[in-house]
Amino acid sequence: MTLRQALAAAAAQLADDEHLRPTAARDAELLLLHTLGIVRVTLLAHPDRELTAEQHALFQANIGRRLQQEPIQYITGQQEFYGLMLKVSPAVLIPRPETEHLVEAVLKLLPTDKAVKIADIGTGSGAIAIALAVHLPHAQITALDLSAEALTVAVANARRHGVADRIHFVQSDLLSALVRDEAGSGESFDAIVSNPPYVPESDRDTLHPQVRDHEPAAALFAGADGLDLYRSLIPQARAALKSSGILALEIGHGQREALAELLQGWDDVSFVDDLQQIPRVALARKPPTFA
Repeated sequence: MTLRQALAAAAAQLADDEHLRPTAARDAELLLLHTLGIVRVTLLAHPDRELTAEQHALFQANIGRRLQQEPIQYITGQQEFYGLMLKVSPAVLIPRPETEHLVEAVLKLLPTDKAVKIADIGTGSGAIAIALAVHLPHAQITALDLSAEALTVAVANARRHGVADRIHFVQSDLLSALVRDEAGSGESFDAIVSNPPYVPESDRDTLHPQVRDHEPAAALFAGADGLDLYRSLIPQARAALKSSGILALEIGHGQREALAELLQGWDDVSFVDDLQQIPRVALARKPPTFA
């Protein structure tokens, strides 16, 4: 079977599934390139090249995984984020373009030529922490996650991009591992960033099967209204930030007003829209008078 024939047959298989139909051709091509370890220009230049029996069997196995709604990123083991290729596994949420708005917003607020301390809460694959470390060469970052498996992925990604020496990975439920004494002393940060779980439990059945059935539920769902993690994280962040420190949070569709309410008492509260004009990032500063 030629590459052209294998690609057409796989695309037709995927198109038979209503959930996969919109991306069937793209997915078939990505999986063929991944299976053969070639780039797209090779496929375009040699469409009549024959697959070996072993290659065809492996390609069909990957198509079979996709037919089970497994995300492409878990099959290929990687996802690009903010220009960086990251390792991903079922232990971590797949980095999404929407989260790049969070990185961009933070980079606009922090100096590139000064030492800053940043905490990334729920780091997952390490996407946010690593992107910030790459673009803020003097930053020291503490990346926290409750999942040891996620932290293993994040450490590998930090090493891959040469920033592991500036990121301290900590297993923690939000900021709880960073102990502060009764006087409020302890480690403090110039900025705290997070893409926390924010999907309401009531929305579970509306999610695409590849998200609902394969990505880690703990990284997706946050109570009945999707706000549980914000209710815990925002007070913790206020205690851990330096005076006038920055809090930057990714938020879900329709959560702007609720976040504005939770951020009452903070300074400079604002929101950043994504490309669909949906509020996607909440920004705030710790008041300088807060003790």
